[in-house]
Amino acid sequence: MQEYKMPNRPQNSNKGTFGKVLNFAGSKNYIGAAYLSTVSILKVGGGFAALASERDIIQSVSKLLPEAVFLSRKEGLNNIQNFTVLLIGCGLGLGCDSKKLFKKVLNKINNLEIPTVIDADGLNLLSKIKIKLPLNTIITPHPLEASRLLDMELDKVLEDTEECAKLLSKKYNCVTVLKTHRTVICDNKNIFINNHGNSALAKAGTGDVLAGIIAGLLAQKMDCFNAAKLGVYLHSRAGEIASKELSEYSVLASDLPFYLHRAILEI
Repeated sequence: MQEYKMPNRPQNSNKGTFGKVLNFAGSKNYIGAAYLSTVSILKVGGGFAALASERDIIQSVSKLLPEAVFLSRKEGLNNIQNFTVLLIGCGLGLGCDSKKLFKKVLNKINNLEIPTVIDADGLNLLSKIKIKLPLNTIITPHPLEASRLLDMELDKVLEDTEECAKLLSKKYNCVTVLKTHRTVICDNKNIFINNHGNSALAKAGTGDVLAGIIAGLLAQKMDCFNAAKLGVYLHSRAGEIASKELSEYSVLASDLPFYLHRAILEI
């Protein structure tokens, strides 16, 4: 079995020791994505999670997650320099406001060298614009998102996910997490195939959980490749554990953060 190791957790510590994640997430039709990604940052050990979103979304998520901090999108943009990790894209939407925000955020962090995770709508926005990604970026596409990013037919992506993951890492100079039943994690030097997980993870919202887990591990000073590799494992293992109790049919994305501790305890 592949050996996995959680980041060190010194006792002489405070919330800042384990990183501060700024999460631009959520829109009118995707309130859940904001909650799922933010709670997962904290459940994997991140010290501080701030959700930058719209007022209605903040009101909804704050009732479920009082441990988070809440900012408007404008406040988030103006305070990026105060955070150690950025997560953007989970349920962000594809409207003009989201597109403008995405470009402003990426332009700003290019000068700050903040480790960044781009997921979901962030990837769909990325496929439509030409912009340089910051160093230490992780992208987390499913095959359809990968096909858009590579301007390639979906069937071609599914034929060779390993090669397409390599192409994405080369094109965007990043770590790629290409999500399938055998998720591929690669950068421009290393490649790893995750063989854990099951059909319980084939459900809306599970990708938001994964993005939050990876961001939370980055906040604890893991490098991008190993944060992605460990994050994928913990996510898939939590799904396996949850499905033993709930069945592969009945696991919800919102169940996964509450089984995450059991995957962590195993390692």
